[in-house]
Amino acid sequence: MTELPPPAHRHRAGGWKGRRAALVAAAALAVVTTVATVAALTLTGGSATPEAISPAAATGVPSAEPSIAPSPSPSPSPSASASPSASPPPATSGDCGRPVSAGPVVKTTQVTLPAAVSGYGNEGDTDPLPLAIAATPDGTSWLAWLGTNGKVYLGRLGCDDKLTGTPASFTAVDLQDVQADANGGVLLVTRAGTCGDTPLCGGESSPCRTMVMIRFDASGQQVWERQVTNLSDSRAGYDDGARFIWWYQHHGRLASDGANTAAYFGTAITVKNGACVDIHEGDRMQVVNASGGLVSGHKDAFEVGCSHAWTSRIVYDPRAKKFVTVCATDNACRIAQPNPYRTISAGTCDGTLFGGDLVLAKSAGYWTAWSQGNRVRLEHFSTGASDTTITTGASSQHPHLVTYGDGHMLLTWASGSGMAAQVYDSGSGTTVGSQFTIAAKDHNYQAFKGYADGSAAYPAAGGSGTTVTIARVQPLG
Repeated sequence: MTELPPPAHRHRAGGWKGRRAALVAAAALAVVTTVATVAALTLTGGSATPEAISPAAATGVPSAEPSIAPSPSPSPSPSASASPSASPPPATSGDCGRPVSAGPVVKTTQVTLPAAVSGYGNEGDTDPLPLAIAATPDGTSWLAWLGTNGKVYLGRLGCDDKLTGTPASFTAVDLQDVQADANGGVLLVTRAGTCGDTPLCGGESSPCRTMVMIRFDASGQQVWERQVTNLSDSRAGYDDGARFIWWYQHHGRLASDGANTAAYFGTAITVKNGACVDIHEGDRMQVVNASGGLVSGHKDAFEVGCSHAWTSRIVYDPRAKKFVTVCATDNACRIAQPNPYRTISAGTCDGTLFGGDLVLAKSAGYWTAWSQGNRVRLEHFSTGASDTTITTGASSQHPHLVTYGDGHMLLTWASGSGMAAQVYDSGSGTTVGSQFTIAAKDHNYQAFKGYADGSAAYPAAGGSGTTVTIARVQPLG
């Protein structure tokens, strides 16, 4: 028979139709930026309020809100302005000159879009992803969003996280990820495919899709595209040996080594069974070169790594010159490295086993976040079993982890109508400062991205179907 997805994610699975809910209706918002200094805030009872916190509330020291002009004061005399005792200008980092602080400072920016974004829906592992963001080397961003009209849009955000220019658009069923470099970047999207007429051994048919990389230039225009599933004119989704996107879990992520781009994603696997075929679910990693060609025989690529697989995560390690991948799987119910299987941490197939994100550790190895029974853990590993486990105070099924400047990483999770966050040392795994809040709506499967200037940004739902919130945690000093 056609295989059902495992209990670990079957209850979260769903078809392609009727799974998108509209974003919360509200009046259209002009672009507004708010800043919250949150260095000394400690959450009480594990809950977090979504409102931005003023510097005074966060530190207990009276301070004017940065978005409010200070009261007029007499101009200093020439001798006063030249005095050695005058306060130095605030420290900044990177081409965008973002302010550096001793503790995390959260900036949220409401951005009005020229085309509506798909709603958050049920946030299941088969539901479409609405938003993705990518960091450029100069500190600006590319924002991708899934429209409501069968297109994925791609727009440039300036240093102020506001949309500039006219976004490009690409035909797509679903958005997966976006990655950027100095010359443009790569989108990962799902597109329509063909199932063919081979009968299923059991179950119901569902549309067959392809996973496609789209290379774009500095103006957002397409340079090339490359399918990283394997459908063709001679191989449809229901043909033996097909690797395609079905209703099964299929979210994916991108990583780059500077010359090649790798895509790691969930995939459907077609296996002949007499006169019919069974459809299984696993994962797939493919590497594409700068010209859009598949890198045949790349040492880190694989046809299938984990099965069943969900929360596929990837990072490039320049120290070891390799792409590193991590999955959650019901094969022995664990967080694992695929191809071949190497257990990072043992879990339980009780429907609450979820993988978070994957980042480089400070000196060697990697950190990955994961959750079991709503308890979030951090694991440090190198080539197999975890050598350090951090049991965090976070209560969530879907933690997010991102590199946060030099020597730090940022763990975030849903809390109330916003997010909560904690900085960790990426060497020792110890906490840095107190927990703080981020006034942005969480999404189970979207990602924070780290920036060269030490900040980290996340795209979230806005106040209407045509607005989004960019939440940025500014650099630490």
